[in-house]
Amino acid sequence: MKKPILFIALIILSTINLSAQSAEADTSWKKGGFIGVNLTQVNFSHWAPGGDNNVSVAGNVNLFANYAKDKTIWDNSLDLAYALVKTGSEDVRKSDDKIDFTSKYGYRVGETKWYYAGLVNFKSQFAEGFKYPDDSNVVSKFLAPAYLTIALGLTYKPVDYFEVFFSPATGKWTFVTMQSLADAGAYGVDPARIENNMPVAGSGKNTRSEFGAYLNMKFKKDIMQNVTLSSKLELFNNYTDKDKDNARNVDVNWETALNLKVNKFITASVNVQVVYDANVIERTQFKEVIGVGFGYKF
Repeated sequence: MKKPILFIALIILSTINLSAQSAEADTSWKKGGFIGVNLTQVNFSHWAPGGDNNVSVAGNVNLFANYAKDKTIWDNSLDLAYALVKTGSEDVRKSDDKIDFTSKYGYRVGETKWYYAGLVNFKSQFAEGFKYPDDSNVVSKFLAPAYLTIALGLTYKPVDYFEVFFSPATGKWTFVTMQSLADAGAYGVDPARIENNMPVAGSGKNTRSEFGAYLNMKFKKDIMQNVTLSSKLELFNNYTDKDKDNARNVDVNWETALNLKVNKFITASVNVQVVYDANVIERTQFKEVIGVGFGYKF
């Protein structure tokens, strides 16, 4: 746990430092971010309708460093989130966990609003996760899973707050470094081979490679004073899936956030994420996080 946190902390500090240095040297750089902490406490005493005392804390960090000069654009973003909750006599549980880094480089096509572009995206989480109430079997941890996407294609950016990136040639890798999860075939990797009706421990694949088409759409705009709406849609279709029926399925990751700034330090936010990946679970996954707390935008 300490190593992942230290690793991400170094990324944050390096990003801030490099973007700050670049901004001082070249006004073509725009950098900034948001850091927020939400706290919630519910306490009952002789409360007739019933209920459990609970305490939760959630933190999120969003950083960006974007470059634009002449025909070149280079956008970098790092989104981190982590949350814990304690209800009644139960142990502390993780309720949110996210690492999402994207870097995209583009070169304008003539005088149009199209760019030749390349994109790299990395996703994972910080700590061990469990499918509660079962808290004895780990179902995720740092780099189990992790997703790496590398794509070449075109970006269409008609305005500053909206852009579309499409790639017909995209590599996507799923990493499951925890061997017990790999042996079970978690997150779409090949499970352990069977010998004498028994799985052979350690024979599960730690990596799943895919090649296909990728679409990334981003929108971020202040829709009114102190209210920001952001949304990101990612679609991926695997050309090379061995299961021809599954090859028609499209992986979906759609994240939308509404952030309200009450004053300089008080913020409120609503975050919704919808995920569909038939290799993981053949059902739509949904997550919602609502918070009010302390935040700082820079």
